[in-house]
Amino acid sequence: MEIKIIGDPVLRRKAKRVNFFDSALRTLIGEMVRKMYESAGVGLAAPQVGLSIALFVFDDQSGEGAKEVVNPEIVQTSSETLLGEEGCLSVPGIYADVERYRWIKATYYNRYGQLKEIELEGYPARIFQHEYDHLQGVLFIDRLPKETKAILKPKLLKLAKSSKGVTGSR
Repeated sequence: MEIKIIGDPVLRRKAKRVNFFDSALRTLIGEMVRKMYESAGVGLAAPQVGLSIALFVFDDQSGEGAKEVVNPEIVQTSSETLLGEEGCLSVPGIYADVERYRWIKATYYNRYGQLKEIELEGYPARIFQHEYDHLQGVLFIDRLPKETKAILKPKLLKLAKSSKGVTGSR
């Protein structure tokens, strides 16, 4: 399982809903959790490993371990936003401040197809929103101000060019 790097078209597609909650899905979730930890990430979305399906895993550093999120919907957000630094395994070496909602409420399914609801605040909410964006074909760099994008553009173009058709293990 390799992580796709910016420039790979799968990262720009809207993910399809998961319809089967079977052993293959549970195996995939386990592999994604392993890859996330191997890569020192706090989240990993299926499009990042080449699968355009609505699934991500994340670890909010609460000590509870990784959580799987299938077919998520953000149903409520705070009006307040927070600025915080983000990076991405699919955009290696690039870090920038991104504005995100301080608090969110979301629904999703677990690996067994059971509907769940979650409320997250601060850093865990940031991770969830970042991974949710991947399922919409959005990267964190898309949320940056024009000025920041302009500064990062040469690095991003170099990354995208070097990764055309190539995947990274980062």
